[in-house]
Amino acid sequence: MAGFRDSDKALFPIKNINGILQLFRHQLENAREPDLALLSIVAGIVESKLTSRSAAALQLCEPIEPNSLPVLEIHDVQVLYEKFHSIMKSNIDPNKSNSPATRDLVKRVSDVIWNSLTRSYYKDKAHLQSLYSYLTGSKLDCFGVAFAVVAGCQALGYNDVHLALSEDHAWVVFGEHGTETAEVTWHGKGNEDKRGQEIGKGVSSRSWLYVNNKPVVCTRKMEVAALVSAINPSLNATHDAYEVSLLQQELLWLLYDLGHLKKYPMAIGNLGDLEEISPKEGKVPCKVLFEEAIYSARNYYNNQHVYPYTYQGGYFYRNKMYKEAFESWANASDVIRLYNYSRDDEEIYKEFLEIANELIPHIMKVESSGFSASSILKKPECFANLLRFYDGICQWEEGSATPVLHIGWAKPLVNTISKFDSDVRAQVNIICDKLEEDKMSKKNGTYFNNNNYASLNQTNLKEKDLTNFHPSIEALTAACSEKILNPEYLLQGDGSPFVGGESSSESQAETEKTQQPETDNGGDYLIPNNTPPTPPDDSELAFSGSQPGTSHRLDSTHPSTDHPEEEDPVARFHSRPTVVLRSQKMKQLKDLLLAEKLNTHAISLHLTAQSQVQVGKKGRGTEGDGGGAEGGARAKRARRE
Repeated sequence: MAGFRDSDKALFPIKNINGILQLFRHQLENAREPDLALLSIVAGIVESKLTSRSAAALQLCEPIEPNSLPVLEIHDVQVLYEKFHSIMKSNIDPNKSNSPATRDLVKRVSDVIWNSLTRSYYKDKAHLQSLYSYLTGSKLDCFGVAFAVVAGCQALGYNDVHLALSEDHAWVVFGEHGTETAEVTWHGKGNEDKRGQEIGKGVSSRSWLYVNNKPVVCTRKMEVAALVSAINPSLNATHDAYEVSLLQQELLWLLYDLGHLKKYPMAIGNLGDLEEISPKEGKVPCKVLFEEAIYSARNYYNNQHVYPYTYQGGYFYRNKMYKEAFESWANASDVIRLYNYSRDDEEIYKEFLEIANELIPHIMKVESSGFSASSILKKPECFANLLRFYDGICQWEEGSATPVLHIGWAKPLVNTISKFDSDVRAQVNIICDKLEEDKMSKKNGTYFNNNNYASLNQTNLKEKDLTNFHPSIEALTAACSEKILNPEYLLQGDGSPFVGGESSSESQAETEKTQQPETDNGGDYLIPNNTPPTPPDDSELAFSGSQPGTSHRLDSTHPSTDHPEEEDPVARFHSRPTVVLRSQKMKQLKDLLLAEKLNTHAISLHLTAQSQVQVGKKGRGTEGDGGGAEGGARAKRARRE
């Protein structure tokens, strides 16, 4: 059997999930590089048979034997495997010299795949991502085309062609150094011929679709992770095939344990979703998996990926951890503010629209129905995160050819804001002026945005105007290690900077004479600079219990005090959350947002100014009351690459 080793043959027939795990493990650990065509065909056969219409009625309850699968005979796999190799080799000469792939070669392989597809089918339909779908029905979705091109190049002996994945698109990288890129498929509802073109050029480079040229560039083993992550267990809009979900979960754990998901945030988030539904004893909890997905996106992709935060936000939402959900969604918005919206970004648009118009209104409805002291409506930090969420959406719109906000966005926003009492809103420090932001950041020695890691570094992509500390501020910072700061000075600028110190003017004159400190102020707080904080190692992340993006606090070694008047003044300052608004629309709304009586009509008009688009288009719903929102929070899993 072409390409099959005797050790592969010995694993057939495959009758259960353990048999498939053995095949995948054998390919990952013992093969020079895993055979993408073989593994995609095997996974596709199982998915197709267990999610077909004839099987759907039997899948609505858990099976008596959950590890059982349709028997996979070696002959059935062999026929499809040889068919795929024949298609490739009959159209393109195999590589005999181990020469690197060229753009012309990649385009020819993609043309072979493209021209053999059936034209009359809906490309976004489920279960079209595997080579089994291609070889038996001539149908592939966007991800499937890109994967087939990479598998085809592997079959031809070109081992330098690899899969590149954004959060909603797929293309290939190739060449001796892997620096060449090429479109091999389409995106959107049309069938535009873009095959062979470089990706992310011109206006599209600012689109979320291409993640600022920070895609997941796969190794061969990560391509196995991609085909596993793309498995779709869905029977219909509300039910999954139990065995397919279980198979996907077990395969993802195999890949996780072997270290092949480390640089694949979407796959880690997918595994977290599966673990939330059906936890495996002794495995990493889903909450930690969501944190690891965020860490991966930050550490390897400059925090350019949105879905790790929405995965986490969805988890918090489903578990009624609404305060934490608000923070995750605000962190997601801090990422989307980096991009310019385009119509190619429909999937992430729908994601944010669902959060804004269904999930948040549902939370408001639940939280405003009682008078619990722990209600998020009494927490100013929740209001601050709400402002940060919408600020990111507004900045996403800035500089874009297509507007984002319309009345369908504005109505839920003003309804949500109106649920927060004026005294709660007044507790939020809103900074709109860049000079004020820099001044406050330097004075406090830390960031005011909950998404510390993301905020400054992301903003630098659009604003590269950070300045050095003023000498007097640096001197003031130096003296903090010896004296206790005066909270009145921090909050209002009144009095002496230090408790028991001289007047403000005298102190300033004195501190200007003080020697400038080093950039490290003791490790308790971060001083803003252009370098992201050193990320924790995996063990710290897994067991710290802290959320990525939360504010830095004093560590446990900091001396404590029994005197209330000597409490840490910086900690007191953080009792009033501060949000930095960067979009023009939200900056201009500051006074309206903090007014004792909200002028909701004025807020709505301002948000939708120069942003009038048609409402009610298919796939772009309007305001929702949250009914059915709990099911919708996980809808993204059906909208993978």
